[in-house]
Amino acid sequence: MSAPKQAQIEINSALAEKSAARRMLNEAQVLAIIPVSRTTLYRMEKVGRFPKSTYISPNRRVWFEDEIIAWQNAVDEFDPKRARGKGRRARR
Repeated sequence: MSAPKQAQIEINSALAEKSAARRMLNEAQVLAIIPVSRTTLYRMEKVGRFPKSTYISPNRRVWFEDEIIAWQNAVDEFDPKRARGKGRRARR
């Protein structure tokens, strides 16, 4: 196959991946995956520790599944310097 044809095939496959539909999860589906309360989920989102949601209509909020999976993979990495939550007493 010639180089220009190969380049065109690669461009087409990249565009197809980029335009592929992303799976959207509603609040109940996210809470079924992430073991936190609804309030904790919104607090984490507000401070930037969880992916931002998107409104697809005035009363419909969704998260993209690929962003949730990326967040889970990042959380899986253990940080030995991780401290306890804000406002809690230090360990003795």
